[in-house]
Amino acid sequence: MSMYHGNESGQIPGILPGPPASGLGPYYWWEGGALMGTMIDYWKATGDSSYNSVVMQGLLHQVGQFQDYMPANHTLSLGNDDQGFWGLSAMLAAENKFPDPPSDQPQWLALAQAVWNTQADPSRHDKTCNGGLRWQIPPTNQGYDYKNTIANGIFFNMGARLARYTQNDTYAQRAEETWDWLWSVQYIDHKSWAVYDGAGIKSNCTLIDKAEYSYNAGIITQGAAFMYNYTKDEKWKSRLDSLLNALLKTFFPKNIAVELPCERDNGRGTCTPDMLAYKGFVHRWLAVVTQLAPHTKDKIFRILKASAEAAIRQCTGGKSGRQCGFYWSYGKFVDPGADKTTGAGENMDVLAAVMSLLMDSGESPVTNSTGGTSKGDANAGGKDNGERRWSPVTMGDKVGAGFLTAFLLAGAGGLFAWMSLFDRVGDVLGDQAEDQEKN
Repeated sequence: MSMYHGNESGQIPGILPGPPASGLGPYYWWEGGALMGTMIDYWKATGDSSYNSVVMQGLLHQVGQFQDYMPANHTLSLGNDDQGFWGLSAMLAAENKFPDPPSDQPQWLALAQAVWNTQADPSRHDKTCNGGLRWQIPPTNQGYDYKNTIANGIFFNMGARLARYTQNDTYAQRAEETWDWLWSVQYIDHKSWAVYDGAGIKSNCTLIDKAEYSYNAGIITQGAAFMYNYTKDEKWKSRLDSLLNALLKTFFPKNIAVELPCERDNGRGTCTPDMLAYKGFVHRWLAVVTQLAPHTKDKIFRILKASAEAAIRQCTGGKSGRQCGFYWSYGKFVDPGADKTTGAGENMDVLAAVMSLLMDSGESPVTNSTGGTSKGDANAGGKDNGERRWSPVTMGDKVGAGFLTAFLLAGAGGLFAWMSLFDRVGDVLGDQAEDQEKN
């Protein structure tokens, strides 16, 4: 939290220093939302409420004009996944019974529903690639022509959680439709259960970018656990187990978390600041999986414990001798400054690794029938989804446009006639003056 300045005078609540183009720091808007979620889990795991007021302030400050986490000043980096991360933190606040905001402020469950409703709008699920959310929301943003796993994975995950919290099966139905789409475009490998990044719409999502990031696998694995907990359907247990086995094998070699693009072949410094936070998300999400699907508990916590020990072992840097780096599997501290990485991601990762062990015996996410207090609004959101198409032109529109055009033409004609008359009068007066001068 020493890297967060949103609660200081003159700073913006909710965000980490950035975005990169501003020169203020390396962090995009979404990572502030991820930090808020990390600190909600921290409060739940430790009971330390020191940061609760700061977290509440940050979450409420960024809701945007329509209270759906689409603030206009972050449009240039507004993706479905970015909006979704803030929605995940609001959902987590409801599930963890994080203190409710004042009654005149938007409530956690309603904010999560607003994000989900906005993303469920048909205009965000066009016919390219037979459906699916695009990466970016505004059509002018770079990446609008890409449909990625994390955007659709968050929508799937939130749908499963909203179904469980509210007992409204509509959310589960949409979650399953999103799963079916991810499976049909083979962003989830049908043999290995690897989870890939996404594809462009120009290839109809057939040329898949098979890069593997831990948060893609993690968000879908946790979503499957929520679906299994809600439906009790064995097909979701089977999907959960297959995803979990693939995730642990790929991202926890030697039982220590790694981020493949950053750490494969001992390669360092190839991560973006975004990627440096993924390992922590996966630790937190897997700890919740054990609460939803107890049969996974022994397998998951055995690995999380070993990974957390490795994370702590390398926190020996800086003047304090307790600064953490990113490369847990190296067995030694690698200075983020020398390695050209950042600090917020590394620290969120280690904090998540440690506190995930405290979730071993923790209460599972609550619902509105098991102690949840957050008030919802099933109709929240959807007022400004950022990419609505023009409505079809009707005969009334055409007639109205015709009257308007005629009116404008008549006005323009009158103005032209008046200006011509004025010019003609000026010419006559000028000629008279010239004649008088000659006389």
